Amino acid sequence: MLIITAPGQGAQTPGFLAPWLELPGVAERLGTASELAGCDLVRFGTTADAEEIKDTAVAQPLLVAAAIVAAEALSGVAAGSADAAAGHSVGELAGGVIAGVLTADDAMRLTGVRGRAMAAAAAIEPTGMTVVLGGDQDEVLAAIARNDLTPANINAAGQIVAAGTMTALAAFAADPPAGARLHPLQVAGAFHTRYMAPAVAALRDAAAGVSVADPALTLLSNADGAAVTTGKEWLERVVAQVAAPVRWDLCMRTMADLGVTALIELPPAGTLTGLARRALPGVARLALKTPDQLDAARELIAEHLVAAHLAEPEDHAHRPEWRLIVAPTSGTFRSGGEQLGTVVARGGERAVSAPWPLGSTEIIEWLVEDGDPVSEGQPLVRVQPDGMAG
Repeated sequence: MLIITAPGQGAQTPGFLAPWLELPGVAERLGTASELAGCDLVRFGTTADAEEIKDTAVAQPLLVAAAIVAAEALSGVAAGSADAAAGHSVGELAGGVIAGVLTADDAMRLTGVRGRAMAAAAAIEPTGMTVVLGGDQDEVLAAIARNDLTPANINAAGQIVAAGTMTALAAFAADPPAGARLHPLQVAGAFHTRYMAPAVAALRDAAAGVSVADPALTLLSNADGAAVTTGKEWLERVVAQVAAPVRWDLCMRTMADLGVTALIELPPAGTLTGLARRALPGVARLALKTPDQLDAARELIAEHLVAAHLAEPEDHAHRPEWRLIVAPTSGTFRSGGEQLGTVVARGGERAVSAPWPLGSTEIIEWLVEDGDPVSEGQPLVRVQPDGMAG
């Protein structure tokens, strides 16, 4: 089983698009994408320096355009080239194109709006992000919550990104979790946290005019690693994800549950294949960086592609139906009531609810107990429609 993945912001490097422009039609395709996204992707992908392409409004459309161009060169962005797709953060928009949920042009329009809106939201208040490497995960999450920060990315075991105000990040750095190494990231703001709420509103307005189709292959969501089965749900999740934590660790867990045997990462590749090296042992990996590797990627597809479900795209039996319910805010978890529970925070209580009626929801695994402190985005419980577990 083969999955194609698209990386997120931070993966870009100066000049990484230059070799792809040597392919017929790519320059024209990037010219169109530049008009749709509102920035010169050809220049930013070839001659711009690292500081220029760090700009959120530039980096995001550059990454999505690169992934789409490479996917087109690989297979014409046909759903038959993969069994599954996933993208990290803004890479989800490229994943949606690969899965046939939206057109490449609509993806570029939305990415342009997303990048500009997130850059504007980041300028409102000084915020940032710090990667936490190592340490006990429960202790790391508790320290993040204690400092009023958010675990904005939980990428893999031993790699969590904390985000919030610069003051809170400084306090976190002054008293780090035992055994953990902290590295501030050179980013413009606290992405995937409540500080991005204005960007969610802007992206939702832009998404209102986009037509979507249901995924033609298994499409994983950053929210909880689950496979989404409708285009409408996917678009709603992508919009909300701007201000919600990225759970790439759970995406990789689903890849393992699905039986993925090969993973191709689109350019600028390297980050996601690196994370998969430990999390998905035995899975063949290819970081597609230049067109010279297209033949190797096609060979991997020919060897590992299953795609038997493509003949009947309406049959979602192969897709896991569970959902991971996460904390809607930081605070204290309280179980019981008409919902799964509540999180008690300074501003009041927030309900913890399942995607299905509580009476038809089966709890697979509780990950917290009543009275536990939790941080925004922290996993609380794994649930499934009644009768489908086990």
